[in-house]
Amino acid sequence: MLIREQTEENEKKLLSPMATLSRESKGRARPERECDIRTCFQRDRDRIIHSKAFRRLKHKTQVFISPTNDHYRTRLTHVIEVSQIARTISRALMLNEDLTEAIALGHDLGHTPFGHSGEAGLNEVFPGGFKHVRQSIRIVDVLERDGTGLNLTHEVREGIAKHSKGWGKEGIETEENRPLTLEGQVTKISDLVAYANHDLDDAIRSGIISAGDIPAEYISVLGETASQRINTMVVDTVEQTIARDEMRILMSERVFEALLGLRRYLYDNVYASERLLSLHNKSKKVVKELYLYFCENEKIFRENFCKMPVREDETLERTVCDFIAGMSDLYALSVYQKIFLPSRWTKGQEIRDAYV
Repeated sequence: MLIREQTEENEKKLLSPMATLSRESKGRARPERECDIRTCFQRDRDRIIHSKAFRRLKHKTQVFISPTNDHYRTRLTHVIEVSQIARTISRALMLNEDLTEAIALGHDLGHTPFGHSGEAGLNEVFPGGFKHVRQSIRIVDVLERDGTGLNLTHEVREGIAKHSKGWGKEGIETEENRPLTLEGQVTKISDLVAYANHDLDDAIRSGIISAGDIPAEYISVLGETASQRINTMVVDTVEQTIARDEMRILMSERVFEALLGLRRYLYDNVYASERLLSLHNKSKKVVKELYLYFCENEKIFRENFCKMPVREDETLERTVCDFIAGMSDLYALSVYQKIFLPSRWTKGQEIRDAYV
């Protein structure tokens, strides 16, 4: 018996009846020969980790743009924290940790430079709008591996596609936006748990708020420290899901309301704060102006910037959008400076800068 087959047998024996078994996956868009050692979900996790889009997350904004302090979160550390929380819940519920981990690590691949600011900028100028969730799926389906995509399993793709939450209960609890697998649901709630706590931690570190500013009504339910709050929500999720015995990942009403309240507090006092709004507007400006410049200067774009394969069935606008969405914060700022800002004169400058 192959090692993969033994692992699949162990899943059937050890995991919950509600878990998603590797051997019962709905498969891939393009059938492939199975690995002798790894299950299909393990392979998906590995493909995501080894992708270029995943590596670029280390220089993409979570809340604070290109922070000089090493302790602020980036989009990469965010997905790692989501993965840790999601795996803890999945293990406690005896779900498929490999599937959970793959969804968690891949859910934010489509984020733009400057986080939601960059996303808002592209959404304003790209025809049809831009959402990072759709871009995450586009990356794994089309853009990675020089245009062939990662060919992930249906379950991982579905979990990534439905991880977004909106700003109220309706964004989390509707049938339409609820992942079909419990592992996908675990990742979705873990994403919320992770960023509500680490964004709060980073906001305190930045001085935008202090620990004493957090409303007592949320602290009294969730806990005073980040570790206490995460533990409260993880334990509550596990206990409530087991107690109700439904095909859903659930929190108690009391804890869930406190979590949503904490998120609203972050929006009003951190994300929409005067200091961050200024950076938000500048970031949107960078993204929008780069997009418009490249669309108006196709020859310069294709000869000097875009290294992606030309897809004859897609518009220039689509290619430019993909290119900008894939930028790291630092690269976007570097390109913007080269195109739009003057530099000190040196001999030969007119030759090197002729293309801009």
